[in-house]
Amino acid sequence: MVTIKIPDSLYMYFENAGSSFRMRAGERIYMQGEQANRLYLIKKGRVRVYYISADGEELTLEIVEKGRIFGESSFLYQSTRQTTVDAVNEVELVSCTLEELYPYLSQSKELMFILFQLLSNTCWHLSNQLKRSTFYDRYEKVASFLLDETAYPSRDKAISENCIPYSHEELAVCLGINRVTVTKVLNNFKQQGWINLGYKKVIILNREALSALIKS
Repeated sequence: MVTIKIPDSLYMYFENAGSSFRMRAGERIYMQGEQANRLYLIKKGRVRVYYISADGEELTLEIVEKGRIFGESSFLYQSTRQTTVDAVNEVELVSCTLEELYPYLSQSKELMFILFQLLSNTCWHLSNQLKRSTFYDRYEKVASFLLDETAYPSRDKAISENCIPYSHEELAVCLGINRVTVTKVLNNFKQQGWINLGYKKVIILNREALSALIKS
């Protein structure tokens, strides 16, 4: 699925409705369980959206980049945050409430349409994440993630069609499996000639072979 982003030309609506601020790498934007009353547009940088289990385990749901929004739970009345969000690198954000944004939605049909598309994309992504974590084995999980993340190049995430700039540890965090397992799977793929490995980099050489591993 193509990643839907808010174009720079529409940032002004969020800026007029809310306020801009910056956060450093590793800083927390909000915590799971907090009141959900604001949504966020990323003007620069990337954030990690993840779930924390009762025993402290973390499951990364997505790395979100420039031009996208997060905090959609604020669309629901009196809801709480279902995830935690941290800055991956230095980020510039615009934060506003849905009530503050309402007047501008009536001014721009394009903005309203893109917001609906973003919500639809979020539902698709979560469904795909649930399928991967529930039904796939370790080989399928890694192959699926590599293919999904590189399906559409993203300059903001430094991802090309055949290269993803993630370390083994970062892949493990995103997939919710341990780093040793990820390394074993990647080394297996490399031996098969399907990928190549570099410093914090996975280069895909045979997409068809990786795709053939995955259950339909």
